[in-house]
Amino acid sequence: MAKYILQRIIYMFITLFIIATVSFFLMKLLPGSPFAMEGKLSEEQLELMKARYGLDQPIPVQYFNYITNVAQGDLGVSFQFDNREVTTLILKKLGPSLQLGALALGFGMVIGMLLGIAAAIKHNTFVDYGSTFLAVIGKSIPSFVFAGMLQYYIAVKLGWLPAAFWEGPRYMILPTIALAMFPIATAARFMRTEMLEVLGSDFITTARAKGLNSILVTFKHGLRNAVIPLITVVGPLAVALMTGNLVIENIFAIPGLGEQFVKSITTNDYPMIMGTTLFFSFLFIFIVLVVDILYGIIDPRIRLAGGKD
Repeated sequence: MAKYILQRIIYMFITLFIIATVSFFLMKLLPGSPFAMEGKLSEEQLELMKARYGLDQPIPVQYFNYITNVAQGDLGVSFQFDNREVTTLILKKLGPSLQLGALALGFGMVIGMLLGIAAAIKHNTFVDYGSTFLAVIGKSIPSFVFAGMLQYYIAVKLGWLPAAFWEGPRYMILPTIALAMFPIATAARFMRTEMLEVLGSDFITTARAKGLNSILVTFKHGLRNAVIPLITVVGPLAVALMTGNLVIENIFAIPGLGEQFVKSITTNDYPMIMGTTLFFSFLFIFIVLVVDILYGIIDPRIRLAGGKD
C-alpha cells in the first residue's frame, strides 16, 4: 500500500510540473502587457518595470527562475495588487470559494440522495420519472445557464433574493442552487441505482418477511448499504464543482478565487495567473489522489493493477 501511495504522489508532482510548464509558455502567448499604465510610462520607466519583475530576461531564463521559486514555495508577487504576495492573495480569496463549493456539494448530495431514494421506492411511477427528468436536466444544462435563469426570474422578476454579491446567507442561495444542479443530478441517478439493487437484496426481503417496519427497513438497512458506494463519487463531484466555481463566481460577483483568476487574465497579471492555475491544479490532483487511495483501500485489485503499471 505504501508503494502504491508513493507512486501516486510522484505522479502528482510530475503532473504539476507539466501543468506549470505548459501554463507558463501559454501565458507568454497572451496579447497585451501586464503594465496597465504602459502608455503613460516613458521608455526608461517601462524598462525599469520590466527589470524589476524579471521580464527583461529571455523567456527560458524567466521559466527557470519561476520553476525554481515555485519549487521553494514562492509563487511571486502580483503585478496588479500592489506587489502583494500571490500566496497571500490566494488565501484571502479562498474563503468564499470554499464556502460556495461546500454549500453546493452538501446541498447537492442531500437533495440528490432524497430524489434517488424517492425514485427507487416509487420505481416506475410519476415520482421516478420526475426524478429522472430532473437528473437529465441537471446533467445536460451547464451551471451558468441555471445561474442566468435564477438571476432573471428569482432575483430580477420576482425580487425574492439578491441577484449578486456575497454579503450574507440570502446572497448564498442562488449561486449555491446554480452550482448544485450537477451534484443533485449525479447523486440522484447514482442513489436510485444503488437503492434499487439493495432493496432487491435477499437480506431486505428477509427483513420484510419478518414483519419489520417498511420505513425502518428502507432507511436503516437499505440506505446504509446504498450510501457507501456513493462516497466514491464525492471526490469527482468536488473536482467538477471547482471548475464550475470559476464561472458562477463571476456571474454572481462573488469575491473568490474564480473572480480573481478572471481579473488576472484580463490584466495579464502573470504571477497571479500562474499561482491560481497551480493552486486549482493542486486541489484537483490532490482530490484525485485521495480518491485513488480510497479506491485502493476499498478494492485491492485496483492497487495491484496500479502497481503493475
